[in-house]
Amino acid sequence: MLLIISSARDDSVHTVLPKLRERGVPLLWWDEAEYPGACTLTTAYLDGRWRQVLTRRGETYDLSRVTAVWDRRPDRPSSPEVRETSQREFAEHAAKLALAGAYDLMVGARWMPARPQHAVAMDNKLLHLHRATELGFTIVETVVTNDPDELVPAWNRAGGRLITKALGYHPFTMDGEDRHLFTAVVPRRRLTGRHRLRYGPAMLQPNMPKAYELRVTVVGERVFAARIDSQVSRLTAVDWRHYDDPNVGYSAYSLPPDIADRCVRLVAGLGLTFGALDFIVTPDGRHVFLELNINGQWAFVEMLTGLPISDAIADWLAEAAARPDVKDRIDAD
Repeated sequence: MLLIISSARDDSVHTVLPKLRERGVPLLWWDEAEYPGACTLTTAYLDGRWRQVLTRRGETYDLSRVTAVWDRRPDRPSSPEVRETSQREFAEHAAKLALAGAYDLMVGARWMPARPQHAVAMDNKLLHLHRATELGFTIVETVVTNDPDELVPAWNRAGGRLITKALGYHPFTMDGEDRHLFTAVVPRRRLTGRHRLRYGPAMLQPNMPKAYELRVTVVGERVFAARIDSQVSRLTAVDWRHYDDPNVGYSAYSLPPDIADRCVRLVAGLGLTFGALDFIVTPDGRHVFLELNINGQWAFVEMLTGLPISDAIADWLAEAAARPDVKDRIDAD
């Protein structure tokens, strides 16, 4: 059985779901937000045997039969009935620990992109850059620091064309509004406020010249590359995630075989079965690796380019789910 763990609002799952059904894959789509408030999960060692059962909406599921798991983008565990804030946080923290243990006991199941604990450990931009250099990728000069004295030298080395990136996504608010940090140019005037860097490390890199950019999606050993003509729009010139789809072109791209091979090796070497990689292609034709997104979005690439990424995901999940019962399975009764 295939277990899909994601929000009910996840468009990527909605894209793949019909293809899984066409392939006859038995599955359960479940969101961690249902737990513990709206469902029960029992993991127990009784009478010399392990058992693991999920009950939701009046149905009971034997998790020992799970041979494949697609851990997409679930919402957080939720106990809305617990009104006192600290008690609710305690209950939800306990739920996270119980889920982590339950997932670890799904012995032999194959995961996309990886077990949650492993994915968290591998979700590190510096690690990705280091592994990329080991594989022979070209990367840009990079400094990650909270030392204010490093900012001016980095700005000078970049010839005044310095950009800064967040080390990862984490929600925050400013003036009561939700904010998200995109890649941003560091203008000269910001150097006078460099003392602020002391309170939060940032990634500093030169703003490499771009002919265009690539989003490369790896599914198992299959590679799908899309060209993004980000430089035609002022909105997307520094960070294409500002999106200007009416003006920015997206198209399928023929990735050089050696680059494609390294992409597969980078993802697999991190213990992952999926990854979305970002590259710059410079005016002189060099492919410069920027970062790897462990659970990056891909549906927009398929929609805009026709690349059959959802078919590749459905194929991988169907093959994993069709395997015989996993070795040393946990008993349901």
